[in-house]
Amino acid sequence: MKFFIVASCLVACAFAASVEDQNAETLRSSSDSSPDGSFSYTFETSNGISGQAEGHVKPSVGKDEPAIEVSGSSQYISPEGEKISLTYVANENGYQPQGDHLPTPPPAEPIPEYIQKALKYIEEHPYVEKNQ
Repeated sequence: MKFFIVASCLVACAFAASVEDQNAETLRSSSDSSPDGSFSYTFETSNGISGQAEGHVKPSVGKDEPAIEVSGSSQYISPEGEKISLTYVANENGYQPQGDHLPTPPPAEPIPEYIQKALKYIEEHPYVEKNQ
């Protein structure tokens, strides 16, 4: 019985949140493209979602085919009421998002002294293969 009550509450919360999204209206929208493959777009909705992006074709280093580079951003309000902002670049180096809400790796720990000594010794005494 408890499972049914909890499940019903979760479904009700999900439905309540999605009704606002289902009734959202587009407040602003524009897009542009050109024959060379460049484009741009922007939009904003009544439920607080907005985004923009632009892309252009650029020469690819070391390849015969050109590369497309896209940069943009998007914003929305989380279910907790927090404004989430994301900026990104996507190019031959992959998708590179940035935002305060994204996880970050822990800071690098310093290299222990005994490892530093070992690395220094290896650098000062390179391996030389002896002919036998």
